[in-house]
Amino acid sequence: MANFIYNVAKGKLAEYAARVNANDPTNAVLTLAVINTSATDATLEDLDTLALVLANGSTAEVTNTNFARKTIDQTGSITITVDDTNNRVDLDMPDQTFSAIAAGTAWTDFLICYDSDSTGGADSAIVPMVQLDFAVTPDGSDITVQFNSAGFARIS
Repeated sequence: MANFIYNVAKGKLAEYAARVNANDPTNAVLTLAVINTSATDATLEDLDTLALVLANGSTAEVTNTNFARKTIDQTGSITITVDDTNNRVDLDMPDQTFSAIAAGTAWTDFLICYDSDSTGGADSAIVPMVQLDFAVTPDGSDITVQFNSAGFARIS
């Protein structure tokens, strides 16, 4: 479950997930990135684009051999569960595996971002949605991000 939701995405998480599921606009995706940061959550949650997150002097995207960002499109099995009993919405997706990640940069956090046009390629157009604490020291083995039963975000 989300450690924090970026301010720019509060109130929009379910909408962004629904847009990806509907492929509306065309090429809308969730972008999954991994960072190493010593910045506080309070500092990061105010940043409005992935470019700004990565430009923070205390934050960098990991560069381990075999690491690459993942994108989840309308075929990625994103689930949006409206829970009227508990007055909330849960967002989930399948666990994500990064294969044979070489030693190097330690991983501290996992980001789920919204990109309205994955063909654009600009981090300045990608909206950070959710940041999860994810402390891992890569050693050449596979790394799997497992979402708990509540998924990657609970909105209430």
